[in-house]
Amino acid sequence: MRFLTLAAIPLVYAHQHVLTEPESQQEPWAAKYGPQADLSFSGPLSYSHLPYARCLDDTSATFDIAILGMPFDTATSYRPGARFGPFAIRSGSRRQSARGGYALNWMTNPYLSAKILDCGDVPISPYDNALAVDQMTTAYTTLLNRPINGSADVQGARTGKMAKDGVDHPRIVTLGGDHTIVWPILRSLHQVYGPISVIHFDAHIDTWPTLEGGLSEQSRVTHGTFFTLAFEEGLMSNSSIHAGIRNKLQGPELIEHDEAVGFDLIMADDIDDFGTDGLIKQIRERVGNSPVYLSFDIDTIDPGQAPATGTPEPAGWTSRETKRILRGLAGLNFVGADIVEVAPAYDNGKNPLAIQAILLLTVTRS
Repeated sequence: MRFLTLAAIPLVYAHQHVLTEPESQQEPWAAKYGPQADLSFSGPLSYSHLPYARCLDDTSATFDIAILGMPFDTATSYRPGARFGPFAIRSGSRRQSARGGYALNWMTNPYLSAKILDCGDVPISPYDNALAVDQMTTAYTTLLNRPINGSADVQGARTGKMAKDGVDHPRIVTLGGDHTIVWPILRSLHQVYGPISVIHFDAHIDTWPTLEGGLSEQSRVTHGTFFTLAFEEGLMSNSSIHAGIRNKLQGPELIEHDEAVGFDLIMADDIDDFGTDGLIKQIRERVGNSPVYLSFDIDTIDPGQAPATGTPEPAGWTSRETKRILRGLAGLNFVGADIVEVAPAYDNGKNPLAIQAILLLTVTRS
């Protein structure tokens, strides 16, 4: 198994066209320049200039891999704004396209290996979080149970051994949105695969104990408690792992709680002692061959490189280090992936989306 990568790659266009009818019968533009083509900075907004469909409405839309936006940020604890993350990620991705998508590090063009479709955004309530969680669960479940397109490189190569129903399901790469979106996603994936191992790239552990007896039942749901909620529902295996952690805690009891939820821990500064290869080895040994979900919080990257996030922490990994670790995970049984906590308002206009320079979302293919 190899990885499919959606990485930021410079785009080069060739303006060579074959005219299919006599020049005298064509309008001036077609006669002089050929078909109308989008440039890297022009055209309708979709991820990497991919075909776009409202997949929740269009049942005829088929795909092997769906790009799905979840513009939700009403469970944040610090700075809101991640509801604009899907738009910003798509905007930053315009530099790349299938026409110039060959990645040297991977020696492949992922866009030519499977049918990838931008399925738009889930319409999510910004007023009622309980309703929003149900909308996200329902949307993800709907697309997860669509038949795959069946591209030659992916057909029959994947989840018959992993899915409980023996059916090959499409992969969904989700654009967040605050990190709470992973709870409804794990609910959906659990229906198909059973308990999931999670590889969690983040500055924060996100396994905070929920507020028992708090102000309301809904107040238990935040972007820092969603893994605890998933654990309580039996959605995860006990072989999950964090990577890049560097947040402060109230005390060591929270680490004990984190271990009870099922996580091992890689601190951000562990990279100094073990290097990227050592961290790759630890992650692979932890999750083994189980169905794996990869959740990537953009604050894993040092805020000097990726300031567009709601809860920045100093001393993070560089984009190069992170991409190297992700590439080393090729071949794991990924059943889905996300990038979350992208809050573009905090980029301060200095670099419209620095995060796109390191965006590398992964799902498996044969």
